[in-house]
Amino acid sequence: MDNTTIKEHYITEFRKAEENMNGEASTAFHLIRKNAIAKFDELGFPTAKNEDWRFTNVSPLFKFDFKKGNTVKLNNSDIEKYLINGLNENIIVFINGIYSVELSSIKKQDNGIVIDSLKNVLNTKPELVQNYIGKFAEIDNGFTALNTAFASEGIVIIIPDNLQVKGHIHLLYITGEEGKHVISQPRNLIVTGKNCRVNIIESYHSRTNEANLVNAVSEVVVGENSFVEIYRLQQENESSFHINRTQSILAASSTYTHYSVTLGGAIVRNDTNIKLNAENCTGNLYGLYLTEGSQHVDNHTLIDHAKPRCQSNEMYKGVLNDNSRGVFNGKVFVREDAQKTNAYQSNKAILLTSTAIIDTKPQLEIYADDVKCSHGAAIGQLDNEAVFYLRSRGIDEELARKVLIRAFANDIFETIANDIFHEHLNNLVFEKLK
Repeated sequence: MDNTTIKEHYITEFRKAEENMNGEASTAFHLIRKNAIAKFDELGFPTAKNEDWRFTNVSPLFKFDFKKGNTVKLNNSDIEKYLINGLNENIIVFINGIYSVELSSIKKQDNGIVIDSLKNVLNTKPELVQNYIGKFAEIDNGFTALNTAFASEGIVIIIPDNLQVKGHIHLLYITGEEGKHVISQPRNLIVTGKNCRVNIIESYHSRTNEANLVNAVSEVVVGENSFVEIYRLQQENESSFHINRTQSILAASSTYTHYSVTLGGAIVRNDTNIKLNAENCTGNLYGLYLTEGSQHVDNHTLIDHAKPRCQSNEMYKGVLNDNSRGVFNGKVFVREDAQKTNAYQSNKAILLTSTAIIDTKPQLEIYADDVKCSHGAAIGQLDNEAVFYLRSRGIDEELARKVLIRAFANDIFETIANDIFHEHLNNLVFEKLK
């Protein structure tokens, strides 16, 4: 299917879904969906003519007839391999994008804290989300429009003032159905009040070998003096496609830290945006991507310094093997009123072969005059002398290369305060390098 045909296909699917909504079609949220499908009709899917997508060709997605997945019956033993030992206090499981009550477990939380599926919230207390959902993730491409149009499942986390979630929250997304190409479109909303704290892990996995499409959007609202930390781990199969957009907005004196770790997928696009919307807040973006074969990973970031006296730190590192390709486009935008801004950005990549490719474009756009901003990019290969040195100490070449790659990624590892996730990621990196 070409771009036009695939666009018409999804518009038709939306009309069919709308016919089966009964009373839901008259709700305020469905108006957001209808506006989104109209925007999708206008935009279609991005092409190389779109500046922000010029290095990422999404046409391979059009070869597949993606269908909404069914509720697949799994048991606890089926999901054990996706869990992280020691970080299993709150497990929220989505199979093919559908919330699984049976496989999920949530510790008893303080009164007022909401941890529930979007579908349940829309059916029982839609007023909890109506002032937030669809208000922050701008619909500027067909994927975000499509997610908004079909939004029905995902997680809602709402934390009132002066409360914190007990334990980590692990959002576990497992996609796959034998003989079927599944599309999953989770829509997540995370909102904190003042003086709150929450730690979240998102992990994405493939259950089968079929090519699937995950098209996820998250909106994160960080309240005054609150702390939100999100680890996103993508480990889907080498045939699948993953499009992810996370939009966060920060209030005064808050801190938001986001990690993006990409290890799988055929084509992966991560759009991660932060708006520092009040004074004295801090936004941190860290990314690590390891690619092989013909994988394509595109990381686009935007840090919007909208108010004075804020700080941002951004560091992305990539290791590319075989014929894989990486893209990094990171923009730091400092508005005229954002005096006393302190912004740091770095992107570094190692190419393990002569056929691996990286396109990197760090950007600073500054309209204030009293700022400290820096950015940089570096691309290189493994140091052969360092490999030789390790081999001279009795370490075989394969292990020597692993050690050097792990050392290269160490700057990212050192920022991870959670020791359990640090060790988990360390093991995944070494396993990926086998």
